[in-house]
Amino acid sequence: MELPFSGLDWSILVIYLSILAGSGWWFSRNRSNNSRDYFLARNTMPMWMVAVSTLATTQSAATFLGGPDLGYRGDLTYLFTNLGAAIAALIVARLLVPRFYANRVTTVYELLQFRFGDAAKSRAGLVYLVGRVFASGARLYMAAIAVSMILFNDIAAAHVVTAVLLLAAAGLVQTLVGGVRSVIHSDVLQCAVYVSAALAVMAILLWQIPADLGQIHAALSNPADGSSSKLAIVDTRWDLSDPFNLWSTFTGFVLLNIAAFGLDQDVTQRLLTCKTPRDGARAVLYSVIMVAPVMALFMGIGLLLYVFYQSPQLMAGATVSVPAGGDVTVFMHYVLHEMPAGLRGLVTIGVIAAALSTLNSSLNSMASVLTEDLYRNWLTRRGIHKPPLHFVSAGRYSMALVAGTLSAMATLCFFWQQFSDLPLINFALSVMVFAYSGLLGVFFTALFTGRGNARSVGWALAAGFLATLAQQPWMITLISGNKDPVAIAFTWQLCLGTLVSFAVCNLGKPVTAEADKENSTPRKDESETLTKTLESYKP
Repeated sequence: MELPFSGLDWSILVIYLSILAGSGWWFSRNRSNNSRDYFLARNTMPMWMVAVSTLATTQSAATFLGGPDLGYRGDLTYLFTNLGAAIAALIVARLLVPRFYANRVTTVYELLQFRFGDAAKSRAGLVYLVGRVFASGARLYMAAIAVSMILFNDIAAAHVVTAVLLLAAAGLVQTLVGGVRSVIHSDVLQCAVYVSAALAVMAILLWQIPADLGQIHAALSNPADGSSSKLAIVDTRWDLSDPFNLWSTFTGFVLLNIAAFGLDQDVTQRLLTCKTPRDGARAVLYSVIMVAPVMALFMGIGLLLYVFYQSPQLMAGATVSVPAGGDVTVFMHYVLHEMPAGLRGLVTIGVIAAALSTLNSSLNSMASVLTEDLYRNWLTRRGIHKPPLHFVSAGRYSMALVAGTLSAMATLCFFWQQFSDLPLINFALSVMVFAYSGLLGVFFTALFTGRGNARSVGWALAAGFLATLAQQPWMITLISGNKDPVAIAFTWQLCLGTLVSFAVCNLGKPVTAEADKENSTPRKDESETLTKTLESYKP
């Protein structure tokens, strides 16, 4: 039986929403004078704050809801993939961050402009926007179904759409006026809220399980059903369908995190707000260091839920409602059926905080690409000149447009899932592979070769998308007729997609040697800046 939302729960929710509104006003007091100020905060943000914001950006409702589910149904091998993230962070810190600062880019795709021209920048920006609409829309939907279940005790269409609109409106209010400065300050607040909520849930579970830590450890090491230890961290088996084994960690997860930290404006925008490239590099490294314990916390909740539901010998005869197959996640089942009064309100604000930390970042980063990579280029090609404040206004209109688009995508996900067996959490975590494959191939071409042009960039972005699409099980079935195809993990899909995109991009020759030199070599002042930056850079 679902527990009611108590007065204490409502009080916690009201206090949080009041703090949210007050912080949104406080962080938006400083008005932006130009787009660099609005999207990059004039490179004035403290390194530690950017690191926390980057951590919050990479977390989401998928982490809050999916992390415990991953621990409940599997083991801890996902944590090992953080080694791949650490390697990727070092590569981004050493190779990409100094280049972004030296060229004074507002979006990461401007780096392609120096190499391939305006068209390449616009095409890369469009690919990012399409991928981010799907990924961020799905994450918004996941947060909405959790909020709907907690507040309305169901996931009726009207209630889910209401939750979507409430979350989108809250994110827009938090970021519209102050830009990325507000986003970063808000992220620090949201990160503190959802980590505190997770710690509270962990403490309550330990209190509800009448067993000591030694007994819990033994139950997890030797599950009653005879399965392998749920505390296993390293999986050395070769399995093409497993994205969390040793081989995926040092291949696909390295590529995935290079793309996430260095090529995805959603995350990289945070790094570009630091005072120096050294601070930007340190921010990405520290954020990766913080990811492991935070993810371990959420997966630890899942392990305790496994003991709670699947180890009756440790529960001293306590009657619990075992999760059914139709539940959204085991964590939501626990929240709805077993959580004490007051904690439901705390979990609710934790889900909202996790959702807003990602949503705010998506709103600002997508607005920056729309404004700087697409709209500004459109004006420039037509010889139209606008004052700096015009692009601040354009950024705000773009942000409102993005909020509406993500809300529409989240609503579409609700109806999509009624006719699809595709797990939404897996979709949300892996959908950016479609965009990352092409972006990685193009950026690797720009960084490590002298080949490629604007046309081959467009073909490479399309090839990366199509190569990933061709590896989906339903597509393999459609092409081959095999109704039980080999499942290919998204990490391996990314490896092959990147290789195809890189090969296609390298088929393009520079238009002329002179043009290639002009595109590949920064202007004198930029070259001097890049040299000084690289010489002084010490991560």
